[in-house]
Amino acid sequence: MAIKKLKPYTASTRTQSVADFSSITAEKPKKSLTSSVNYKAGRGDGGKISVRHKGGRIKRKYRVIDFKRRKMNVPATVKTVEYDPNRTSFIALLCYADGEYRYILAPTGLKVGDKVMTSETAEIKPGNTLPLSKIPPGTNVHCIELQPGKGAQIARTAGSFAVIAAKDGDYVSLKLPSSEVRKVRKECLATIGELSNKDHNLVSVGKAGRNRWKGIRPSVRGVVMNPVDHPHGGGEGRTSGGRHPVSPWGQPTKGYKTRKNSSTNKFIVQKRKRNRNR
Repeated sequence: MAIKKLKPYTASTRTQSVADFSSITAEKPKKSLTSSVNYKAGRGDGGKISVRHKGGRIKRKYRVIDFKRRKMNVPATVKTVEYDPNRTSFIALLCYADGEYRYILAPTGLKVGDKVMTSETAEIKPGNTLPLSKIPPGTNVHCIELQPGKGAQIARTAGSFAVIAAKDGDYVSLKLPSSEVRKVRKECLATIGELSNKDHNLVSVGKAGRNRWKGIRPSVRGVVMNPVDHPHGGGEGRTSGGRHPVSPWGQPTKGYKTRKNSSTNKFIVQKRKRNRNR
């Protein structure tokens, strides 16, 4: 997917870019597969802010995505490829042979008219879903289950995919986008291919208002606050904080491990590598 850079008609369009939506074939979603979003602008049940810097986004409908893909051995035809405001990748509308419609996350290369299926004997091509045990090593997969029947949990963002690394007994080793190598049960389903809109991270927002459309409000640096508001605040003149970076509540924010689910440590063959560029 290409990126279109806008001409500098205004100061904001000088650095602004947008995704090339040439693969999109429908402007409006299928009404029966949409639902309303209960959006509270980062506030909890008491009405108080629980997640900062959220609020005031554009109205949107949620597209109900079939993450389980449990309609076995029933072929489906791709009717449309659509933009989804709730996620970074594109989505595809499938029409099954029995007349049922469902949305899935669209992999790269999936076009209108293509046939896809969930089956143990399905062909190894983008959009088809198979158990991990039936997928050959070295294949790129996305929308991977962690527990059989629970639905896809891994590799669901634009351009992401995991690679089948090895098979060992009841488990299949996957190399994830974070470079982590993890074991997953062989009965879990995964979809062939990598997800669409892989250049999403190259899009330049260009202006503050575009983030406000998405519900992202401005954030203030801790070093310009007062000591009562942030651990980095205060000091005579301009300071750099004077300590290792922390959140407003004192939690370290760079390189500090917060993983607490020790029960699944046995499934991690190789830990993910830290990004040294940060």
